[in-house]
Amino acid sequence: MKWVWLAVTVLTSTAGDLVSAKGMLGHGEMEQFGPRRIVRLLRYIATHPLIVAGILFDALSFLSFLALLSTAELSFAVPATAVSYILKTALSHSYLGERVSTRRWIGAACVAIGVYLIAL
Repeated sequence: MKWVWLAVTVLTSTAGDLVSAKGMLGHGEMEQFGPRRIVRLLRYIATHPLIVAGILFDALSFLSFLALLSTAELSFAVPATAVSYILKTALSHSYLGERVSTRRWIGAACVAIGVYLIAL
């Protein structure tokens, strides 16, 4: 069962971060942090469908991680969920259109090797 919870945790975490990032791209960078700007940002976060979906995915990820901890040791669960970094890197390129440098791909490959060693 730990592999099911691991997969659910990784997939929901990845989905949460990707849709939240996509939603926040529409807002743009905040250059000033006055009270009105913060209220506007909070309203944007609370009403944008992608960001709300991202929050829900992140909540599911947290709950599934707790379920994972009920079936696996922390020393396995935390490193194994790092596989989400690999998915997020790949999908940030295809879904968000980000340019992913060679150095970042090498870093993702190192994470993949580490996850593999933990899973053995």
